Amino acid sequence: MRPIGSCVPPYGLSPSLLLLVLVVSSGCSSSIYGWHVRTNSTAPTPATNKEMLTKEPVAVLGALSQVLSGNEIVVGALLTQVFKQVIPEIKLIESREVLTRINTNGMADDFVRMRSDALNSHILSRDLLKKIGAVIGARYVFQPYMGVFLQSMTNRWSFADVRIMQTRASFTRLGLQLWDTETGELLWASVAEAVVEDEGIGQEPVYFEDAIRITMGSMLADFLAGKTASSYSPLDKYIDQLVQIPKPDAK
Repeated sequence: MRPIGSCVPPYGLSPSLLLLVLVVSSGCSSSIYGWHVRTNSTAPTPATNKEMLTKEPVAVLGALSQVLSGNEIVVGALLTQVFKQVIPEIKLIESREVLTRINTNGMADDFVRMRSDALNSHILSRDLLKKIGAVIGARYVFQPYMGVFLQSMTNRWSFADVRIMQTRASFTRLGLQLWDTETGELLWASVAEAVVEDEGIGQEPVYFEDAIRITMGSMLADFLAGKTASSYSPLDKYIDQLVQIPKPDAK
C-alpha cells in the first residue's frame, strides 16, 4: 500500500509495466496513507497544559454519538492508546478500570444519565461529573464525540476486467472535550475533520482505527502546542507514527 501522491507512475505504460512500477514505487513514502486533518480548538486556559495531566489522575470516557453505528464503542480505547504514545507520563486510568469503578460503586445509572444528557447539550452535568470523578478517582476526564465515519472505494485503473489499482478513502469527524471533575469547568475542546486515502491492488480498506488515531493525535497536538486551528499531514511525523500495523502473534 502507498499514499496518494507519494509517487506517481508515468502515464502511457502498458498494464504489465504499470504493475511493475506500482511494486517498485510502493516504498517511495514513509507513510502508510495519504491523509489530511483540519482542527478547530479552543484556546486552553493558562493552567491547562501537559503538566497538569502528569500530576493529577486522568480518565477517558467512552465516545458519545447521536447516530449509533457501533464505531463509537472503541473510540475511547483508541484515544487511551494514543495518549500513551503522545504523553507516556500521563497519569491515565484505564478504560476498563473506569467502567469497573463506576459499576462496582453503584453509579451506573448516574453515569448513563449524565451521558444521555450530554448527547443533546454537550455538557457533562457538574453534580454528576463530580460524583463520578470521585468514584473513578480522576481529577480530569476527556470526553470524545463520534460524528461521522464514511468509507469509499473507487477503481482507478482496470484492464480486461482486472482491477489494477483502487483508491480507498475515509472521512472522519470527531470532537474532544476536557473537563475538571471537581469544578465542572470545561477546560478545553476541539473538533477535527480528517480525510485518509490509500491506493493499492489489494482489498484492504482504510482502517477505522488508523483514521481515529490520526484524528485524535491531531487534536492532542493542538492541545500540547496551545493551537486553536491547524492543518496536519504525513509531514507531521509524530502524528503519522500513531498508525500501527498489527504484528502477528508470536507462536
